[in-house]
Amino acid sequence: MSRARIYTTRFCPYCIHAKQLLQQKGADFEEIPVDGDRAMRAKLVEMSGGSTTVPQIWIGETYVGGCDELVALERRGELNALLAQ
Repeated sequence: MSRARIYTTRFCPYCIHAKQLLQQKGADFEEIPVDGDRAMRAKLVEMSGGSTTVPQIWIGETYVGGCDELVALERRGELNALLAQ
């Protein structure tokens, strides 16, 4: 199973929702908090191709995007396959 990385902030409802979905799937994930870390936020913007929001999610080496994109993968039935890689 691919390991996920999720960049979050503490009180972000979208971050919480994305983590809950990954937990429901039994996914192994690393949470990387970026609260108040300006250098990490700048790096995250660069890594994500310009996105300034959280969460930002990678599954294995695949950039998923944010919570909406993660939920869309689940609705299309594609999340399990991505996690299984």
